[in-house]
Amino acid sequence: MRGAVFLNRKRTSMKLLYQTHSPFARKVLVAAIEMGLAGRLEVVHHETSPTRRNEEVYRLNPLGKVPVLICGNGLALFDSSVICEYLDGLHDGRKIIPAAERERFQALRLQALANGIADAGIAVRWETERRPEPLRSPALRAAQMQKIEAACDFIEQEGIDGALDIGQIALATTLSWIAFRNIYAFEENRPRLTAWYDKFCRRPSMLATPLSGATVD
Repeated sequence: MRGAVFLNRKRTSMKLLYQTHSPFARKVLVAAIEMGLAGRLEVVHHETSPTRRNEEVYRLNPLGKVPVLICGNGLALFDSSVICEYLDGLHDGRKIIPAAERERFQALRLQALANGIADAGIAVRWETERRPEPLRSPALRAAQMQKIEAACDFIEQEGIDGALDIGQIALATTLSWIAFRNIYAFEENRPRLTAWYDKFCRRPSMLATPLSGATVD
């Protein structure tokens, strides 16, 4: 995010390669804000897609994806879950990955579910608008939509309780992307999920990191 208001360059010790329309990149930045670490990040937007090679990103991540975190010692970390775990070890506040076994694995499970929703949503976009129309697979699109629907039903039934954790951050940022790309109307007939999501979206960390921009293939 260029010129982000929370960026304090005097305290910058890490660089975050970011994309303003990535749910995974937004997860990292929301987490950093919640941890009080945003002032230590220089956030640099990079366009990436499976069909366009970004040489700077590939130099740091052989998968060619963002987010990538360049640590103060020069180590490049990639995958949003790995980056969030690393950042969680840099602050003295309440951890977003809980230490207690049950809470820890509930949070990690919810994060995994959110990551799966995002992956399925990306596949839906390919079969809806990004792949050349003659090559699209309605059956594959329908199967991926079923995964998203089932995941949202599971969350509605289970509920989301407890203090802020990585699972909640991952879910909120994923659902915000699902809404941003008009993938699936997850709020329909899910009052518990809707109420939780609407409340989470009012957090300063979410308000400071709006999704924007189109995919460049």
